[in-house]
Amino acid sequence: MEKVEDVVIIGAGIAGLATAAALKRVGVRAVVLERFDELRATGTALSLFPNAWLALDALGVSHKLTPLYVPTIRGSVTNVGTGATQQISFTVSSYYSLFGMMQWWNCTQIGASQSPPGGPRGGAASRHHMFLLEAGLPRDTKAKGLTNCRDTPRRWGCHQGQGKLQLVLVGCDGVHSVVARWLGLGTTVNSGRSVVRGLAVYPEGHGFNQEVQQFVDVGKRAGFVPLGDKELYWSSYLQQNHKPAAGEMEGDAEAVLREVTENFAKDFPPKYLDVLKHSDPSSLAWGPVTFRLPWDVLFRNACKGNITVAGDAMHPMTPDLAQGDCAALEDAICLGQHIGESVIQHGKLVPQETAKAIQSYVKERRWRVAGLVAGSWLSGWVQVSGSGWLMKFFRDVIFYRLICKRIVDVMHYDCGKLPSIGLYHEDCRTKIE
Repeated sequence: MEKVEDVVIIGAGIAGLATAAALKRVGVRAVVLERFDELRATGTALSLFPNAWLALDALGVSHKLTPLYVPTIRGSVTNVGTGATQQISFTVSSYYSLFGMMQWWNCTQIGASQSPPGGPRGGAASRHHMFLLEAGLPRDTKAKGLTNCRDTPRRWGCHQGQGKLQLVLVGCDGVHSVVARWLGLGTTVNSGRSVVRGLAVYPEGHGFNQEVQQFVDVGKRAGFVPLGDKELYWSSYLQQNHKPAAGEMEGDAEAVLREVTENFAKDFPPKYLDVLKHSDPSSLAWGPVTFRLPWDVLFRNACKGNITVAGDAMHPMTPDLAQGDCAALEDAICLGQHIGESVIQHGKLVPQETAKAIQSYVKERRWRVAGLVAGSWLSGWVQVSGSGWLMKFFRDVIFYRLICKRIVDVMHYDCGKLPSIGLYHEDCRTKIE
């Protein structure tokens, strides 16, 4: 029989590496496939809320990450039209109620350097990714290419034939997941909004307190948060009709920044405009905000046999609650729990029982992540919609007073611990029936 791994994970992002780490801790070795074989700078920042820290704790890496994060415990929301500012607090009694944010670099080269190309600026977030690599993958793991959607189930899936047998395939290949398409999970839809994100750099220090500052206006929402003493992450969300024609500014960072400064945010407070002026052009990204419809998450196929998805491949959502990566970490723990319990019960991976474990994983995650998708979309929509009296009543009385607190409670979800069946080592390979 050709030598293959028991579990194949497609995508070496947060979801893929966390899933590999979780499976390793329950005695199951996986191979992680990644299209790119080198470090890439992508995205700007990564936020971790209490539910993410609890998941990282279950993976055994939270203690390595806490020194890299500056906790953010408060923030403010300013109405641009009226100038009124509302203070908000992220603190409760638990340490895990703090959330941290730092720069994010997609470090997909297995075993690569901890710094991104061009210097150490992304080192902290690179180490975040590397800690998951160390926790989840053996040192000899190699990145392998994947490009064809049609070949995915046949080439790497759970099948017998031509001397091959593989038990599990987990698609962690992001918003445009080829595995999700093969499962029939449904395509993403446009939220009607677009977002511009960037990184502001102050070589001499920015002088802002460690808090989130948000600014809202009709059809617009923006904000920034420090990533240390010298850098800030900022974002601007606007209705789709504010966005220039497709491709009009593609590759022109200065034009993007000028559009945001002179048009979108021209009436915003001076401190926000100053943040925009300090932006690193290479960090700017402008694109539509997309998500998967909650009922697609609830009722469409998220698994077939021993093939399933996790992270953005299962539940792409708008970034308004900053729960995308947090939910991906929860997915990894949940999948590890169900597969781990199956291994404990049967002493090995048994195909039929593993399929049942995956079905249980999907059943448990559906309602949780569908709620996150819906809550995130609602949070974004209600803050940038119209200024009529009915909308104001819904936003100020119903949403902020009744709904918002329930939505925020999802950030304190505890996904639990992984079953204890001993640490993985080279002689503790899973068996194939």
